[in-house]
Formats: sequence, C-alpha cells, structure tokens
Amino acid sequence: MAGRKSDFTLTKLDDLFSTQEQRDEEKLSKIRDIPLTEIDDFPNHPFKVRDDEDMAQLVESIKERGIITPATVRQKEDGGYELISGHRRKRACELAGFDTLRCEVVELNRTKQQSLWLKVTTNAHRYSPRKKAFAYKMRSEAMKRQAGRPSKDNSSPMGIDLRGKQSLDLMSEECGDSRNQIHRYIRLTKLVPELLDYVDEVRIKMRPAVELSYLDEDSQRDVVDEIDLNDATPSHDQTIRMRKFFEEGKLTTEAVQSIMSE
Repeated sequence: MAGRKSDFTLTKLDDLFSTQEQRDEEKLSKIRDIPLTEIDDFPNHPFKVRDDEDMAQLVESIKERGIITPATVRQKEDGGYELISGHRRKRACELAGFDTLRCEVVELNRTKQQSLWLKVTTNAHRYSPRKKAFAYKMRSEAMKRQAGRPSKDNSSPMGIDLRGKQSLDLMSEECGDSRNQIHRYIRLTKLVPELLDYVDEVRIKMRPAVELSYLDEDSQRDVVDEIDLNDATPSHDQTIRMRKFFEEGKLTTEAVQSIMSE
C-alpha cells in the first residue's frame, strides 16, 4: 500500500557474510588484559571511588574469581588508554596486587559520547549532586569545544548549530534542568572534596554550596574545619557574607570562625 512505512530493517553486509561465531570472536578480540599503568582515569570523572567495606568485598571477589565484567576503555590518540567505566574495578585490581585490568576496547566517537550523556540525563534521579555536577561540566566543555571548530563541523551530534545558542541553553533542552540550575551544578565542581561530600549527604544545600564555590581552597578548608569542630553547616546568609568578605580580601580564618559562630 502506498504510504505504508515498512518495519523491515536491512542487515549490514558484514553480518550477511559472517557467522555468529565470527561475530562473537570479533567482539572477544576487543577484550584484553591491559596493564594498569597504561590506563588513565576519565578526566574529571564524577564517580568517587572509596576504599570502604564494599571495596574490600570487591577486592576479595576479584582475588577469587577475577574480573567477570570487563571495564570499558578507549584507545587514546597519543597512546595508552582512557577508562570510560570500571573505576571501582580498576581500584580493586590495584588493591588486590594485580598488574592488569580486563577491558573491552571501544571506539568512542561523538555519537557514542552523546549516548553516554543521554544515559546520564535519562537517569538523573539516580545521580548524586557530585555526579551530576561533573557530568554537566564535561558536557558543557565538550559542547564549547565543538562550537569552536570550523563552521562545517559547527554542530552538535543532535544536528544543532552551536554558534547560535549557549551550551547551557542546549543542555537545558536536553536534560530538563533550568539553565541556572545547570550553572549551579557546574559551580559545585569548584568545591573541595569534603564540601562536596556534605552536599551529597544533604548537610549543605545547593545555594549555600554555590556561594562557597567562589572561595579559594584555603578558605573552603577553613569552613570544613569549622563544620567539623562545631558539627554545624553554614546557612545561605552566612555563605553570602563569606563570599562578600572573600571578594573584598577580608575573609581570614578568624572571619570564617566569627561568621560561623553567629
């Protein structure tokens, strides 16, 4: 019938002239044991690896059974590999005294990068503020790099011209968070790890955390010390005052203590 859309999907030529056994072998050829010294972590990855009880259990499991599910890496242009997923497995292998990590080597092009991003945004409710913060930062930086290329390449994997829109606006359309909220999340990446822990634990809310992100590392650690000493986190008003003092060059350790004691 005219106008009827077919649900018939063409098979790739490679699949027509290869057996299932050959295709399985091709996939297995991409799985190999790679020296840990040749694997770099994904830059600014949002996944914090802890040497806790769960890690100890994973180490024992790997000692007994090895790596059941391979980690995922991509081969870097300048040599070596970059870890895409499997940061806990890599750390467990290090603690277990292994020299290699079983990995699947994948080609990570722009389309696959977009797929990873969509996976993050689709499951955003499962992600801690820390993970969302670094995911948003990585996405923003990738879009800015893409926007800076020559005009023939000046579009996102979704086919959107990046010259006409800000990256945060595009991200807002993709993930549903407002432009301002995305900006707040990205600011969280400026926090020292201890303050990020407090945000993940909901001890510090988003707006106070954003104000603290404008302080330098020394001032943030003064805040951490006061939190640990008094078992109390600063209010939004207190963090606003800290930021103002910092911008005026007046935020000393004593000033932090004074503001936090009010």
